[in-house]
Amino acid sequence: MARVKTGIDNIKEYMDIFKGKRVGLITNTTGYNSEFKSTIDVLREECDLRALYSPEHGIRGEVQAGDKVTNYVDFRTGIIVYSLYGESRRPSKNMLKDIDVIIFDIQDVGARCYTYLYTMSYAMESCREFDKEFVVLDRPNPINGEEVEGNILDLRYKSFVGRYPIPQRYGLTIGETARLFNSEFSIGCKLTVVPIKGWERDMYYEDTGLSWIMPSPNMPSVDTALVYPGTCIFEGTNISEGRGTTKPFEIIGAPWLDGVKIADKMNAFGLDGVKFRPIAFRPTFSKYSGELCLGVQIHVIDRKLYKPVKTGLFLYEIIKGESKDKFQFTIVNGDRIKYGIDFLIGNSVIRKTEHGVRNIIMKWQNEAEGFEKLKNKYHLYP
Repeated sequence: MARVKTGIDNIKEYMDIFKGKRVGLITNTTGYNSEFKSTIDVLREECDLRALYSPEHGIRGEVQAGDKVTNYVDFRTGIIVYSLYGESRRPSKNMLKDIDVIIFDIQDVGARCYTYLYTMSYAMESCREFDKEFVVLDRPNPINGEEVEGNILDLRYKSFVGRYPIPQRYGLTIGETARLFNSEFSIGCKLTVVPIKGWERDMYYEDTGLSWIMPSPNMPSVDTALVYPGTCIFEGTNISEGRGTTKPFEIIGAPWLDGVKIADKMNAFGLDGVKFRPIAFRPTFSKYSGELCLGVQIHVIDRKLYKPVKTGLFLYEIIKGESKDKFQFTIVNGDRIKYGIDFLIGNSVIRKTEHGVRNIIMKWQNEAEGFEKLKNKYHLYP
């Protein structure tokens, strides 16, 4: 039995919020309680659920990364599903006209460049604009609520994978993050967080006793979530981040690389809590689909010591150097910003650096320490 009870497990203690009100729900495939009953079904029984709102990947998790979601009728319930990952990323006045309160119940992964955070923030802004209440059913940060790592996003590079000046690994639950967004970034909506019970800040997801449900198609495990704040950087390059394998973001490579050489160089750094193993793989989709790629697999051997962002930067530096003129940055169709890696990092420093990543890591550590003092104001749990 789960040691931890999430917000949806505790919803009955907060039913006064929903009494006599029309309810909308933003959720996805992670929206289940600890008894494996979906949040949709729980709310249909407990209150007047009128509409569903879909983030990236769809309500049922069936849509791949980046693919647009359209409005549709949910086949299980017959309830209208409004897309928040299509033509619009925020609930419109029309989407909210028959709603009094919006509930948010999605498991995030504790990394800045994950779109669910900003689906939540846009919905909070709409609730403020159209005078609706906003309720977050809180869930654990799967990679713990203590560790903070990475740079603070430069607002000149804000996007749907980073809207606010927070670090890559921010050490808050989704409910605590909503509190920070609401106050620090002047959203100012009428916000309630239904808290978790039994969660402690040093817990990883396995410590909760809850079963892991994939938040998105390429987030199969807590191990994936742990490496993701560092290796998501490769999404902005022509290096495979392991999509199309069983270990996305843990496996990194390309057809021209020498995995043995990269593993040897990475292991020689002596980075805490991690080892590297040469690997060959053929992605079934995404970059280099069907082609033989060579690279490394990241093996985290001590989570308490492992630093995903630091590790990702060293790996980026080695792979870029070994790739020579074959290395490329991904071009995006931004109005102001040309390269996808700048959105993922939240600045252009990594793309432009010619002096190695060590000085960057030291600077980012100072930025993370500054954020750590700020985030403590929004903690709901010891």
